[in-house]
Amino acid sequence: MLPVREPSGWPVQEGDRIMRALQLLLAVLALGFAGMIVYAIADGSFSQAGSWLISQPWGQVTLADLYFGFVLSALVIWWFERRLAVALFWILPIPFLGNVWTAIWFILRLPLLRERLTRR
Repeated sequence: MLPVREPSGWPVQEGDRIMRALQLLLAVLALGFAGMIVYAIADGSFSQAGSWLISQPWGQVTLADLYFGFVLSALVIWWFERRLAVALFWILPIPFLGNVWTAIWFILRLPLLRERLTRR
């Protein structure tokens, strides 16, 4: 008998393992990034570092890239969440909490996101 497959083509149990591994990876990365933020806050002045960053061309490019990523994440969340209040709950903090916040959304929604994207 052939194994049951998901719409993505993966066998169901293997797909579950891959999903859990991706969720774990995102959680580890989010925690590591949150730790880096805490370290940076404890180490120095954000206003001095921010002033230096925006005075440099590559710093400006980095910030533009960061906020472009925030907009892309917000669009994915906007189209994915079915209730306005839930979408706004996840979107509005993004400019302040950054990709740690979007990582939490992806960790929670990854299985459902995959399910919706692989439907035929």
